[in-house]
Amino acid sequence: MHNEILQRICEGVASMVGEFDNPYIQELFSKISCGKMLRSRLILAIAGESEESIKLCSIIELIQLASLLHDDVIDEAMKRRGVDSLNALYGNKNAIMLGDVLYSKAYYHLLSLPTKVAKCVANSVCLLSSGEIRDVFMAKSFNPSMQEYILMIEEKTASLIASSAKASASLIGEDEEAYHHYGLCLGIAFQIIDDVLDITQSEQVLGKPSMNDFREGKTTLPYIKLYHSLPENEREKLVLLHNKELNEEQKKWLFESFEKYGSIKESIEIAKQYAQSATSKLQKGYNPKLDEMIEAMIQRSF
Repeated sequence: MHNEILQRICEGVASMVGEFDNPYIQELFSKISCGKMLRSRLILAIAGESEESIKLCSIIELIQLASLLHDDVIDEAMKRRGVDSLNALYGNKNAIMLGDVLYSKAYYHLLSLPTKVAKCVANSVCLLSSGEIRDVFMAKSFNPSMQEYILMIEEKTASLIASSAKASASLIGEDEEAYHHYGLCLGIAFQIIDDVLDITQSEQVLGKPSMNDFREGKTTLPYIKLYHSLPENEREKLVLLHNKELNEEQKKWLFESFEKYGSIKESIEIAKQYAQSATSKLQKGYNPKLDEMIEAMIQRSF
C-alpha cells in the first residue's frame, strides 16, 4: 500500500474535522493520530483507489478513532500506542466529547455515499456499541465462555472490519456477503492475536504493561482456554487473579500455566482457523493482497 494514499486518507480525516469552526476541537484532535489503518488498507485492497473509496476510508477512520477514545475512558487507559492518551492529557469529559464529535462528523459524510454503503457502516457502529457494553458487563466477573467472548469481539472489533469489506464490495459491485465473511473472520482473528500479544509481549513493545487486559477484567481467549485445562483446585486460583494487580510471582504462575497447558498455542490456532476461513467464500481471482493481510495479521508482534 502506497504511503501517499494512506497520507491522503489521514488528510481527509483532518479535513472533515477541520469543518468544525472550533479551536478547542482542533486542539484536542491534534493530540491523536491514525494508527495502523487496517480498515483503510482493507477497503483499498478490495475497492481500489477512487474518490468514493478514499472518502469511505476517511469515514471509517473517524469511527475507529472515536471508538478508541471512548475505549480509553472506559478502560481508564493512560497510554495509547506508548504515548499519553487523550483522557490522560485532557480528562475523560473531553475525550468522550471528541469521540462524539468524530462519530457525528463520520455520520454526516456517510450520507453522501450510496444508501446501501451508508446503512452497512451505520449498522456496524450499532454492533460496535453493543459489543462495548458486552465488554464492560463481562468484565465484572471471570468469563469462562468462549461463545460469549467470540460474540463480544464479533461486535466490538470485527463488525467495523466486516462492514468495511462489505461496503467496499458494494462500491464495486462484488459479492457483499462473501467479503463480509472475509472481514468478520479477519476481525475475529485480529482480536484473538491482539489478546495473545497482551500476554506474550513486553511493556516496551505494547506501550502498556503486559497482562493489562486481565488486570482490567477482560477474560480473553488464552485465559478461557487455560481455565478449562486447569484442574479444579487451580481454576479458583485463576479466577481470584481476575481484575487484580498482579505481582511477579502471580505473573510467573500464569506464564508457566500457559506454557504447560498450551493455552497460548491453542488460541493462536483458533485465530489461524478463522484466518483460513476468511477467503473461503470469495471467488477465484480475488486480490492476493487479501491473503497478504491475513498472513501479516497472524504473524505480527504488536
